[in-house]
Amino acid sequence: MNEEVFRAVQNVLERGESAALVTIISTQGSTPQRIGAKMLVYADGRIVGTIGGGCYENDAFWKARRALDTRKPLVAKYELTDDIAEESGLICGGQMDVYIEPLESSPHLYLVGAGHVSYHLGRLASTVGFRVHVIDDRDKFSNKERFPDAIETVVDNIPEWLEQANISSHAYAVILTRGHRHDLDALRALATKDLRYLGLIGSKAKVTRLHDVLREEGITVEHPDRLHAPVGLDIGAISPEEIAVSILAELIAVKYGKLESTDGTMDSGVKALRWVPPVKETTSVTADG
Repeated sequence: MNEEVFRAVQNVLERGESAALVTIISTQGSTPQRIGAKMLVYADGRIVGTIGGGCYENDAFWKARRALDTRKPLVAKYELTDDIAEESGLICGGQMDVYIEPLESSPHLYLVGAGHVSYHLGRLASTVGFRVHVIDDRDKFSNKERFPDAIETVVDNIPEWLEQANISSHAYAVILTRGHRHDLDALRALATKDLRYLGLIGSKAKVTRLHDVLREEGITVEHPDRLHAPVGLDIGAISPEEIAVSILAELIAVKYGKLESTDGTMDSGVKALRWVPPVKETTSVTADG
């Protein structure tokens, strides 16, 4: 059973997913599982493995979900009394402790365009654990000399490469190309992908124009709530270095669920620059005309 959990943990770390590992670290008396039994709890509620079932496993599940929010490990102690065992359908009456550890994975970040902002963002993002991929159609920009910490530097046709790339649904992507046409091509390629974060650099006027073009073409962004455009937090950034900092701050805020939602509710007071598409007004017509 633990082999399945270990494979799942490896996948979590490789894909940059969010999950917490629950492990039995001590037992006394009769317990349904032995020391070392493991259960992996994903942020979306999926489970791999078991620590024995019953109400205490359910409690450990919710503690694991909270650990993902706090990013702090904890030890939970359980008294498997006869009453609890009977209610859970278990034949036991011992004690056990479980260690709940949130896994700190390294998410993948795709920098689409390798210009000045990408240059600084790539270096900064690597230092805080993002696995950086760089894609550009110019070999003078996308190369290991400029991005020594990137795990991948690609020189190719940008939209064609993005359409064919196997990008995880837990990945982050930021469009930072050298012009509106290239931004639009990249946005077309990424709009229908299931991404954790999709950022687009530019003014609100530019974002509005690109959004209108996609709408006219019948292209819908897969998760509009995950599209961050203009990209970055509102810190008054002007230089490429400052813009890179504002984008990285937003990436970190999204990673830990600390960004203001699109409906205006606040989790932590962190405010984005995000433009929200206007809602089309509809005119209702009565039977009387």
